[in-house]
Amino acid sequence: MKHLQNISKEKNGGFENDDENYNAAMPVSPMAHYFNSSALNVFVLCVLESEIPIDDSKAMQLLEGLLLPLNPRFSSIMIEGKKGKKQWKPVEVNLKEHIKVPIFPRSNNPAKLYDDDFDEYLTKIAGQEFPQDKPLWEVHIIKYPTRNSKGVLVFKMHHALGDGYTLMASLLSCVQRADDPSIPITFPSSKKSAELDDDGNSNIKMKSMLKKLPQTIFSVIKGASDFGWSVLKGNLLVDHESPIKSGHEDVGSRPIAISTVCLSVDSIKEVKNKLKVSINDVLVGMIFLSIRLYMEAKNEESSKADATGLVLLNTRRIRAYKSVKEMLDTKTNSGASWGNQFQFMHLPIPKMSDHSNSLINPLEFVLSANKIINSLRNSLAIPLNGVLLGLVDKIKGPEVAAKYVHKTLANSSLSISHMVGPVEKVAIDNHPVKGFYFMTVGLRQSLTVTILSYMGYLRIGFGVEKDWIDVHHLISCFETAQEMILNAANKI
Repeated sequence: MKHLQNISKEKNGGFENDDENYNAAMPVSPMAHYFNSSALNVFVLCVLESEIPIDDSKAMQLLEGLLLPLNPRFSSIMIEGKKGKKQWKPVEVNLKEHIKVPIFPRSNNPAKLYDDDFDEYLTKIAGQEFPQDKPLWEVHIIKYPTRNSKGVLVFKMHHALGDGYTLMASLLSCVQRADDPSIPITFPSSKKSAELDDDGNSNIKMKSMLKKLPQTIFSVIKGASDFGWSVLKGNLLVDHESPIKSGHEDVGSRPIAISTVCLSVDSIKEVKNKLKVSINDVLVGMIFLSIRLYMEAKNEESSKADATGLVLLNTRRIRAYKSVKEMLDTKTNSGASWGNQFQFMHLPIPKMSDHSNSLINPLEFVLSANKIINSLRNSLAIPLNGVLLGLVDKIKGPEVAAKYVHKTLANSSLSISHMVGPVEKVAIDNHPVKGFYFMTVGLRQSLTVTILSYMGYLRIGFGVEKDWIDVHHLISCFETAQEMILNAANKI
């Protein structure tokens, strides 16, 4: 008889233990199907850096009691249903198959740091697809010190399980505040979320909308224009080969290198307040400037080439995290249901001026990002793109729709995604988390940039195609862009 720690059935996530219900299957959402298809295979690596050496003796017990009960998908596999529609099929989970503890080459130096070994291992698991006969997640326990930690936990989860919002909520369900586990974890406040949830102002908003009827008509026309450009960009207008885009057909399966840089939220807020923009605007501006600096360093002509970034936009009605239980409850209109609920925004990367770097106004990159993002965030192009993708799925099937998403990604140069982390230090099984970041893998692009806030700092992750992009040079360009923007803002 196998031990309970090794074999687990989901008890509290929606399935009962009787054979009839346990063998029932749930439909797979369209976006989940796209991300696990012949065209795309996308997953997320979430890296938690521990302040103390990792004791993995309770790993299976923790996964049994914390992760598996969160959602039936963590104990299900994706199978082919009727008419090609995929379904989640509950299965027995052998936890030993999902926990990986690598062994690095031994060293006689007790003070050795294993950053190079860890980077190689991260590249290795980033290139490995999930077996389809097991639930689509793994936990990798690296019991070796690096410059940033005494040990590392890597949660590898398929994007078909959910988007960054839902996977982050799941991860946070497994941690507690390091100073006092009895106090709930808090997150940066979001004024926009509060405004969206305030139903008491609905009448006032309606009157305001009527007064702004001409502006509304203009917005409809502009939305149609944005939608038309988005369709063209997703099908016909292609970013050509450049220092940040190899154009390789198999770019999604080529080895990647992952590296990160950390910066203070307060320093970004200084620029935000002076320019009256958002933190996201500042960060996107920095990323775009760093990309142009890198492109110019590699090929001066390419700094003036057309390049497009895809920013992933959470389309939920609210932005604040909800509990996994609330997200799974279809009876309550929480505005934050489980699943993949996002759309892409196409952002053209501003070009360098014809002047030397010393004469570039770096703040123009921030202001340009602010203008474009504000224009597109509430544009009709966002929901219309969702409608179009749904029609493609309905008429031609999910595999064709997945190829449409693939083409949209492949035609652009990079993707940017941003998630909000806790304000206070958290711990997992009494292991304080010093820092953490995430990386999306399999987007069929040479460059992916991720942003995660934690304890007043922002961790910017760069995932690049190896042998095409020099990740260390790119990070150097990002640090230069950061310095240029901060210095320019200080002069205001």
